[in-house]
Amino acid sequence: MIKSKRALLAALAATPLLGVVPAKAGGYEGDYSQKVVYHINDSENAMAALRNVRNHLDADPKSKIVVVTHGKGIDFLLEGAEDKNKNPYQVTVQTLKERGVEFKVCNNTLVARKIDKSKVIPEADIVPSGVAEIGLLQAKYGFVYLKP
Repeated sequence: MIKSKRALLAALAATPLLGVVPAKAGGYEGDYSQKVVYHINDSENAMAALRNVRNHLDADPKSKIVVVTHGKGIDFLLEGAEDKNKNPYQVTVQTLKERGVEFKVCNNTLVARKIDKSKVIPEADIVPSGVAEIGLLQAKYGFVYLKP
């Protein structure tokens, strides 16, 4: 039995709160039913991944979705990128952006591949590291990881 308020508070502080995610900074504290990060590291899978994101939002419009890209996965977020049928990716990206989806491009990839930042479409944001961004979204902001 706990004999004092101080002991009770210490016991509560030491108790893990599984499944409890504290309030977040950075715009991820909204009333979302789900927070999901989609990881794309190969643009060969980009159109299928974008369909997954669209289907995800159709099934659950209150989801917060962030698409994080690195390596060859950034290619569909570069100016003029087209799928194998010559359809521009930017149109689909714009539509998803209007639905609240965020797109992130790895700066390490841009530097390693010598791609100027100006080649990234305006719908996407550049982050220092794609893999670090995925880790941050999971660890700090409680996002679920999906790899299409």
